Amino acid sequence: MGGATSRIQKHSVSVMNQVIVFRSTAQWRAHFEASKSSNKVMVIDFTASWCGPCHYMEPVINELAAKYSDVEFIKIDVDELPTVSRDFGIQAMPTFIILRGGKEVDKVVGAKKDELQWKIEKQRAIY
Repeated sequence: MGGATSRIQKHSVSVMNQVIVFRSTAQWRAHFEASKSSNKVMVIDFTASWCGPCHYMEPVINELAAKYSDVEFIKIDVDELPTVSRDFGIQAMPTFIILRGGKEVDKVVGAKKDELQWKIEKQRAIY
């Protein structure tokens, strides 16, 4: 039974605990283009499966996504979507890019829960 877990076909987009996970560059780009016409705050979590600090931040992101239902939380694995990571100049994980209307308005590099929450709250207050 040890290896009996069946592999589920990777979907290009999935939602986990209010966090949208993109696994397709084309679908990410379409979503990103559509977001440019919105004033909604978007937080992109650039992560990697091998990154310890990213694993530490995962429950934090889920908690923030549940708390701030007016903010869109996106998760992008840098190894699955390297082009998107390059587009945003990602050099360390985790990196959190905060966008509004398709434009970067803030950034947090590293597993800094309090700083991330403060910056999200700051952007939510600007409307």
